[in-house]
Amino acid sequence: MDLYLFTTDERWGADVVAAGAAGIVVDWERRGKARRQLGEGTQINADTPADLARVRAATDGRLLCRVNGFGAWTAAEVDVAVGCGADEIMLPMVRTTDEVDRTLELVAGRCGLGILIETQDAVHRAAELARRPLTRIYVGLNDLRIDRRSDQLFRPLVDGTVEDVRARVTQPFGVGGLTLPGGGFPVPGDLLAAELVRMATDFTFLRRSFTADMAGRDPFTEVPRLLASLTALRSAPPAEVAERRARFVAAAAAERDVAGAPVAALARPA
Repeated sequence: MDLYLFTTDERWGADVVAAGAAGIVVDWERRGKARRQLGEGTQINADTPADLARVRAATDGRLLCRVNGFGAWTAAEVDVAVGCGADEIMLPMVRTTDEVDRTLELVAGRCGLGILIETQDAVHRAAELARRPLTRIYVGLNDLRIDRRSDQLFRPLVDGTVEDVRARVTQPFGVGGLTLPGGGFPVPGDLLAAELVRMATDFTFLRRSFTADMAGRDPFTEVPRLLASLTALRSAPPAEVAERRARFVAAAAAERDVAGAPVAALARPA
């Protein structure tokens, strides 16, 4: 499973990639995000073209740039991202195939284009979207939860939504976010990792929880340890896979904040 780190710290990012991560994500998405995610406690980045160019200069790892959702600004953002060295552009909040087709025209083969399925409209259109020449497809759990007006972050992993999307995707498929083995709260990260492996997830993100858990730790020790834990999960016998799945479902159903209401948990994929 490929790991992509969200960061603009070029030295830290270069070390994580050198330690075994596949690449880095620089995040430009913020148009309307504060309003959409008001009160959700999610991460809203303020990354810039200068950040993208600086990270590009620091690493040969694959460099993804998440732009804003499709709009009048997309053409300019695509041109700048390509000019700063992005290997791929990630288009968030997709709702229609037309948005994707028009972005593909703007990209014009200069780099890859991946999309985030994080609206119910995109879930319904997953098969159509997967027929486009996309470099990757990622299911964004937090925005999907908000779009569904749900209070359960991991519900799409429990109710079959993610597996249904995954069955339609032939491109590299991603969902969720991981941290170090033994981390994650209130849903244990090891159970989420097992769920991602069970679904043959091709890539996932390393975000706030990973960065926080890595404080004072050596990426050349911890990244290989995380990758080794994923390799071990792939060789688990069927009974163990089923047992971990049952524990994940139970943990997802029980996720609560201190006030007792279900909330978003581990490494929120904003």
